[in-house]
Amino acid sequence: QVRLVESGGGLVQPGGSLRLSCAASGSIGGIYAMGWYRQTPGTQRELVASITNAGGGTKYGDSVKGRFTISRDSAKNTIYLQMNNLRTEDTATYYCNYGRGREEYWGKGTLVTVFS
Repeated sequence: QVRLVESGGGLVQPGGSLRLSCAASGSIGGIYAMGWYRQTPGTQRELVASITNAGGGTKYGDSVKGRFTISRDSAKNTIYLQMNNLRTEDTATYYCNYGRGREEYWGKGTLVTVFS
């Protein structure tokens, strides 16, 4: 079992920045990926960014490329999402994800609201 705890959401104006954190604990090991997804009411959850523990390869959703950066602190089993130049359309609940083979775990989510 893997537990994920997100933090860092909040209110920000367009053009502003926020940094999300996700700390993983429990049965962590092997080759896995961690990432951030986001969802708004009535829509499907979409990939924001992901990073692997083997090599640190990253993947980004098209709408956030060049604005968001995912990083990791392997010693702390924590990933971060630096979000810059936020737009109103970035408003969503952001969920941390941990995937290893067929296993998948989700955090409870943290709300990011971008408003003018």
